[in-house]
Amino acid sequence: MKAQRENYRYDECGLKSVTLVGVEVKRCPKCGNYEVSIPRIEGLHRLIARALIDKVTRFTGAEVRFLRKSLGWSGSDFAKHMGVTDETVSRWENDAAPIGPQADRLLRLMVAQGHLTTKYPTDRLTRIDGKKATITRLELKSRDEQWELLSA
Repeated sequence: MKAQRENYRYDECGLKSVTLVGVEVKRCPKCGNYEVSIPRIEGLHRLIARALIDKVTRFTGAEVRFLRKSLGWSGSDFAKHMGVTDETVSRWENDAAPIGPQADRLLRLMVAQGHLTTKYPTDRLTRIDGKKATITRLELKSRDEQWELLSA
């Protein structure tokens, strides 16, 4: 295996738009298999969650799923906490129906008040465009034992 630093699209988190910048990737020159070293994955996921709740458009289905999982909830648990049916959560997460503005705000507050982040300015909730969902492209880099958000 040959190791080198490269940018890596972190699809495993469930979001197709997250790039880890300069992470160690070990590749086998014979078979092409590779292994990615992702340090401090909990901190990385907290930073991704923070970047998502800071966005000014409503969440995409994949973002709802990422945030639900980051809270440690099953689809049924999440539905109960949100006051909706399991089917509604499924529709949100599969982009069959958009998450409504009230549910979007509630999810942001749950994440902000949960174990993922410690500070979130609640006035930001009034500036969310509930009519439009956009993909949030993130580039993150591990530096000095911490993850750093390069762009969002």
